[in-house]
Amino acid sequence: MSTTVDTALSVRAKFFRGLADPSRLTLLLALRQGEKTVSSLSAETGLSQSNVSNHLACLKDCGLVLNRQEWRHVYYRVADKKILHLLNVADEVVADNAQRIADCVNYCANEDK
Repeated sequence: MSTTVDTALSVRAKFFRGLADPSRLTLLLALRQGEKTVSSLSAETGLSQSNVSNHLACLKDCGLVLNRQEWRHVYYRVADKKILHLLNVADEVVADNAQRIADCVNYCANEDK
């Protein structure tokens, strides 16, 4: 493969690895309804505030979320409507293939733990 193709593939793989993390995916799904603060995301997801902050920083660095500050509060939102569309399509694919995905032995849910 050419360097350009390798780079493009590497960027895609990095993008999907970011989505594959359960905490980051949970946060993106929670942000589908609109912008939220760290404390509201923590309450909604059950993740600690420090965990939420760390994952949001990662998502922000990778361009998947944006933030804005309003006085003492920082609000996070999904950066691009296409990401929301991707999450919706993923929901459809998972719904259509749930049993096969659950039965898959190649990817273990506990791999990242």
